[in-house]
Order: sequence, then structure tokens, then C-alpha cells
Amino acid sequence: MEQRPFGPVPRDVAVIGQGTWYIDDAHRPTAVAALRRGLDLGMTHIDTAEMYGDAETVVGEAITGRRDDVFLVSKVLPSNASLAGTVAACERSLARLRTDRLDCYLLHWPGSHPLEDTFAGFERLREQGKILSWGVSNFDVPNLEAAWKAGGEGRIACNQVLYHLEERAIEHAVQPWCEDHGIAVVAYSPFGHGSFPGPRTPGGRVLEEIAANHGATARQVALRFLTRRPSTFTIPKASSPEHAADNASAGPLRLTEDELMRIDAAFPRGPRPRHLPML
Repeated sequence: MEQRPFGPVPRDVAVIGQGTWYIDDAHRPTAVAALRRGLDLGMTHIDTAEMYGDAETVVGEAITGRRDDVFLVSKVLPSNASLAGTVAACERSLARLRTDRLDCYLLHWPGSHPLEDTFAGFERLREQGKILSWGVSNFDVPNLEAAWKAGGEGRIACNQVLYHLEERAIEHAVQPWCEDHGIAVVAYSPFGHGSFPGPRTPGGRVLEEIAANHGATARQVALRFLTRRPSTFTIPKASSPEHAADNASAGPLRLTEDELMRIDAAFPRGPRPRHLPML
């Protein structure tokens, strides 16, 4: 699996990782097996959150005995993101994950607690060795500018945002801003929410044609398109070991400039929205 620099983090990270939103809805042994299969295939970036029900406990089971192989990320809810609340939330996540540290800890979306307090909590956790880096999620440019001011230069590791073929809002301003400031972009829900374009749609046909040229699948083509810029990573969820293997097979795929242009034309990004989409 290709690995890339991840913002200011002193470690390269797998460009295609594993998301866990709703993974606790799946048959638990199958979900654990899917995560472990993903690890076997190099998808060592695992993302979870305290909001995701029992997902952290599923991840904890999956990474038992393999913690050092994993770039582990979790997130604090904005309602918990006071200084003391951030520290307490992280400690609860660590217990569910059966680990003593997170590689990165994120504020799930902007909330009412001052960013200075949240980031002070992050820094306390970092000083204690309980997190190695921290970042944000669902932050638009004004939020990012406020976070940069509150946290200081070179502190924000990543911004995790909604990004799939039919939702390309981040390309207008968020992605360029992050690149200009050395912040990694992590794309969640890269296949959308049950709306991945099928082969009977014009865009779906383009994906199928390109996939056929590479002996790949349409979803693998989509993952490589979304990660075409060196700043951007993605974390698709897999419901089975077979699905995890399919996601991982996007790693070695390389699209030509002509293919990238065809996909770009088939899925136009549209106008910049007033608010950054989250769902």
C-alpha cells in the first residue's frame, strides 16, 4: 500500500485506510475479520470515534497484538471538548480501544467549546504520551483559520471531511487551504451513502470503462481519483474481508491524466456551497 507524509506527523501513513462508521452494525466476528484483513493488505490507517457506538471496541479487538502496525485515529465529540472533557473522552476511548495511545485525535466538528480549550486538552494528552498528534474534522476554511490561530503553526495534522465523486465541495477552498498549510486531508464516505453511481448512469459507465482498462473495479477507480492529490487520504469502510481486499486493491492502481480528466468531466464539482457538507 502506498504511504504518504501526513501533515506534520513524523510518519508516513497509508493513503487508503479503514473507516468504522456503522461497523458495529455488522456481524462482529465479520467486522473484526474485515479490519484484520485490511491490516494484512497494508490499510494500516484505522479511523474511529467515540460517536460511533461500539466501533471502538470492535477496533480494539481487531488490533489486539498488532497495535504497532496501526496508525490509529479517534475523535472527541464537540459536546465533550472542554479541556477536562477532552482528556476524559480520550481516556475512555483508549480503554475501549485497549491501547495506551492514539496516533491522532480529532475534534469531530466545530462546537461551542473554545478551540483554545480543546487544543489545550490535546496538548496535555500529547505531553502525557496518550496521543501523538491531533487534528480536526468537518472544518471549513473559516474554522480552519480559527483553528490555526488557536492551535499554532504546524500543530494541526489533518482535516477529515466528506468527499466522494458526487460531493466535491472541498476542492473549492478546503483542500487548497490545507495543502498551503501542510495539513493532510482525509476523505470519509468515499463511496457516498448508498448512492455510488451504478453502471447504468453516465458517470458509472465512465468508471466501468476505465476500470476495465486496468482490470479493476469502479470503486477502486473512485478511490484512486479521490486520492490523486498527494495531500489526500481516504478511509472507506468494509463490511467483510472480501470488501476490505477490494478496497486495498486500489492501492497499486494508477490512472492516466486522460482518465482523471474523464472522471472530472463525468462528476463535475459544481458551485462552492455556503456551508461545508457533512453527510
